[in-house]
Amino acid sequence: MHNAASVSASLGSMGLCRLFGVSWPWSLAAGLGVYLGTSSWKYFYIAARTAKRDLNGLYVLMRVKLALWRYMHHGSNIPSIFAQTVKLHPNKPALIYEATGEMWTFTQLDEISNGVAHWARGQGWVSGDVVALFMESRPLQVALWLGLAKVGVEAALINFSLRCDPLLHCIGVSESRAIVFGAELADGKNVEMISTMSQSMVRFCTGDLSAEQLACLAAQPLDPILAAAPKHSPSPCVPPKGMNDRLFYIYTSGTTGLPKAAIVVHSRYYRIAAFGYFAFRMRSDDIVYDCLPLYHSAGNIIGVGQCLIHGLTVVVKKKFSASRFWEDCIKYNCTVVQYIGEICRYLLSQPVRPAEKQHKVRLAVGNGLRPSVWEAFMERFGVAQIGEFYGATECNCSIANMDGKVGACGFNSRILPNVYPIRLVRVDEDTMELVRDSRGFCVPCRPGEPGLLVGRINQQDPLRRFDGYANQDATKKKIAHNVFKKNDSAYLSGDVLVMDELGYMYFRDRSGDTFRWRGENVSTTEVEGILSNLLGQTDVAVYGVAVAGVEGKAGMAAIADATGSFDCSNFLQDIQRVLPPYARPVFLRISPHVDTTGTFKIQKTRLQREGFDPRLTNDKIYFLNTRGARYEAMNEELYNAIVEGRMSL
Repeated sequence: MHNAASVSASLGSMGLCRLFGVSWPWSLAAGLGVYLGTSSWKYFYIAARTAKRDLNGLYVLMRVKLALWRYMHHGSNIPSIFAQTVKLHPNKPALIYEATGEMWTFTQLDEISNGVAHWARGQGWVSGDVVALFMESRPLQVALWLGLAKVGVEAALINFSLRCDPLLHCIGVSESRAIVFGAELADGKNVEMISTMSQSMVRFCTGDLSAEQLACLAAQPLDPILAAAPKHSPSPCVPPKGMNDRLFYIYTSGTTGLPKAAIVVHSRYYRIAAFGYFAFRMRSDDIVYDCLPLYHSAGNIIGVGQCLIHGLTVVVKKKFSASRFWEDCIKYNCTVVQYIGEICRYLLSQPVRPAEKQHKVRLAVGNGLRPSVWEAFMERFGVAQIGEFYGATECNCSIANMDGKVGACGFNSRILPNVYPIRLVRVDEDTMELVRDSRGFCVPCRPGEPGLLVGRINQQDPLRRFDGYANQDATKKKIAHNVFKKNDSAYLSGDVLVMDELGYMYFRDRSGDTFRWRGENVSTTEVEGILSNLLGQTDVAVYGVAVAGVEGKAGMAAIADATGSFDCSNFLQDIQRVLPPYARPVFLRISPHVDTTGTFKIQKTRLQREGFDPRLTNDKIYFLNTRGARYEAMNEELYNAIVEGRMSL
């Protein structure tokens, strides 16, 4: 295998620019612009510090780009790429289901998915039809969407935590013709929801339900149907699907409203999985521990994608368990683990166990790892490499931290920035409106200046295309025009990042996660990390709440306290030592647990809506009385005094 330096040396600069869709004059001008805008010694200092990293990034980018070009040229898609993997590893374990110990080889996974394809075709479904999958993580979920894809049918991967209206919304927005649900989800609320679905929607159940329950749901048992289905490859779908056609739908987490159905095309699935493989130097003999939900891109693409595309064995965990995590890794000889959101912090909060140093894990891949947890995780558990990345399922501006820079979620070259045309641009952080110059174009951020991450859109380039959502109005809201030049377009990530002088990027805050109080900007992410550390890695959600007649937003912290042992006095003493006055929570909300999404992201929508009104919750709410230097229990009288301006904050 060629290394990054030899590959880059074998291609001229003009060839590289053509390869990545960047004009030679434009790339040269961009590099020259960096040079002229920086003192010469600093330019060469940056080049010297980042050359190895940038060459490695260029090598990874080129590997993925060339592979995509080859697959597109040959009319390939994900099922056909998987067929090549099966030929290479017919008897190798493909998927292992931790809950039962069941193991499928690549041949078995291929045959089961073939059975799914024949079943789908027997239902009369054709290329472009959609089937909703609603079940807890298991290998069959992979076989279902893969088998559907073999005949051009698209799966809608539904979050198994959803109930009631959000569940109906997700099924409806995808225009699904049928639903396959797991028996484990046929509880009271879901039975009611499934029963109210349109009679035209065919329903299938996998798992054990009684004949009476199936009749109540008007559902057919799927397992015996698949067991009897043919195992040979189905005939190709008509019209055939290529790399830029739809594969399935993955839903946004819904932290700011109802989930949106993001379109995942075949090329997007490949590039996400391939970037993970090459950027973090995975190997064909790696075994991946996938404890993330398979309705999410991290679990189903970054994780399972290594199985389907690169032939790695993947252990599928039904649900994440902090207490069983390292024991599972030892049992299955895992060398790569996945994380997202708060998982690493949950692991750190566990009692010390011998197993946490007896595993073979060398790489942890994921996103959302807080800097305050990063080094502690590596040191305690002996994990040599963190593969942190940034990128929503639908975005065209994903970045990766390939060299382990603590706290960084990725980088972009300062020397040749247009090889990968993403930028941080200035925004009004209160409204998230783009700041434009006198010509009407966006204003690029300088190093150290926070800005919105955007990616230039080119629908002819599989690395830069934006496929959007099932809802076209939602798609349009994520696109800006006249960003860098007249008539161009760019994807708006909605996330504020900061880039340092070497091009490393750091996640700052989700839109709306910074609020202003006492003339200072308060980072919710930073305060959450500090409070969580003080409280032994417990769940904490920090957010700003409006108070009538007061400028800015007052800080409020929702704290999980399952044991009822939270002590306001001790807490106040602790935060006075570590937080400046403006960052100390004015209000506290003490709850048995803090809401999280299915992917372990803190869910703040309901908390922000209810604010500090004691009438809207049974949780205990406290107010920081600065005159008395103590937290006081909130009641209706105190609440009215605050909102009427009779109690100063």
